[in-house]
Amino acid sequence: MDVHSHQDQTAVKMPELAKPFGMRDKIGYALGDLANNLTFVISAVFLLKFYTDVMGVSAELVGFMMLVSKVVDAFTDVTMGQLVDRCQPNAKGKFAPWLLRMSGPVAVATVLLFPVWFAHMPMGFKVFWMFFSYLLWGSVCYTGINIPYGSMASAISSDPIDRTALSSWRTVGATVGIMIVGVILPLFVFYKQPNGHSVLSSEHLAVGALVCAFLMVGCYIGCYFMCTERIKVKKLTVKFSLAKLLSSLIHDRALIGIVFSSLLLLVTQLSLTGTGAYIYPNYFGNASAFSVAVFLGVIITFAFTPFVVKLSQWFGKKEISLVSSVVSTVSLFVLYWLHTHNIYVWFVFYAIGYIGIAIFTLVCWAMITDVIDANELKTLRREDGSVYSLYSFFRKIGQALASGLTGIMLSVVGYSSTTAFSQPVVDGIYDITCLIPAISSLAFVIVLWFLYPLNKKAVARNVDALRRLRAKDA
Repeated sequence: MDVHSHQDQTAVKMPELAKPFGMRDKIGYALGDLANNLTFVISAVFLLKFYTDVMGVSAELVGFMMLVSKVVDAFTDVTMGQLVDRCQPNAKGKFAPWLLRMSGPVAVATVLLFPVWFAHMPMGFKVFWMFFSYLLWGSVCYTGINIPYGSMASAISSDPIDRTALSSWRTVGATVGIMIVGVILPLFVFYKQPNGHSVLSSEHLAVGALVCAFLMVGCYIGCYFMCTERIKVKKLTVKFSLAKLLSSLIHDRALIGIVFSSLLLLVTQLSLTGTGAYIYPNYFGNASAFSVAVFLGVIITFAFTPFVVKLSQWFGKKEISLVSSVVSTVSLFVLYWLHTHNIYVWFVFYAIGYIGIAIFTLVCWAMITDVIDANELKTLRREDGSVYSLYSFFRKIGQALASGLTGIMLSVVGYSSTTAFSQPVVDGIYDITCLIPAISSLAFVIVLWFLYPLNKKAVARNVDALRRLRAKDA
């Protein structure tokens, strides 16, 4: 492919009148992931608990549903990625308009995930609604907004330092969303029965989902107006080939490394958070400790946020992710071995275990733009939406594996609404709360170390090569 065909297919800088990259972009982009997590986290944390404890569906079936839905996502994510790549940019850009188009549908779908009004319906109908609402939410609505939002980072700036800043601010927004859903919401959705057991209030959870939906729409609108797409990504006109797209995954070591690393990191994070709805009220007998645990994760993430850009510049994104995740893995295995009933001991090792999660979460979005850059150098095409759709699909698999494994393992240890507080079951809850994230964190370290090739030096080489290539196109 010659230089002129590359120019037709890839990114071209906007005119000089575009506003310079700055704090407005950072805050706006943070609002986008705040909105994402208002829907994503409420599903990851409370959907399994809602269907097992309120609707009476087995944990195994809920977990199975979440795993099966990812087969559908394999098609909808790629379809959305192609739709984004092939849409005609308007004056606002190529990616931002999707935030306005899809913010309403994803908000409505979030409310439909928790149908307390169907609690007395026959079991067959409840299972049908569970599948229908989850597919509508995750495979259609969330996909429709998350893929263009994530792809937009490459269009806001081509500078790797700016992108790392966007990744960090995105994580700040995501962390605020986690705080709203994981810290504040549990204080209102759990209540104590006369026997002292902490249980879920389905009515309060439904109201919480409605409030999150309204906040979500406002945040997406804020992201739309505050972010500027400075890199005009032209409409992709090359004929789509699923075989070539899958081949790009198979033959692109960087893409393989980042998608599987993110998958495993999400299993670590979401299984640790998802089992929180069980271990704190059932094992520790303290539902409010769930809020404390999530708040600890928020504090750790914010503590590293001011330093992650500099650390990435000094040591590299891959390098700091590896070191911190080794520490986390050791801490989680120690926590399993201790099998402590002391909540303070638990929180100390939990906090250490969260360090690797926090650091990778802060830099992973910048890492995917590094992968997109590397892919452009190989193919001479800029396919942000297509690459990001594959990345998003594997992240969804991570989400599903976390919930699916948690649901299946809860069934293995004998959990049901009637056995929820028996001693063998609560001991089993403790074990899976430690082991699932510990094993997935260890696998994350192995994959990132051996599969992902974009260390600090490799990223710098690619950035320089792209600058030279675009200078020729100008």
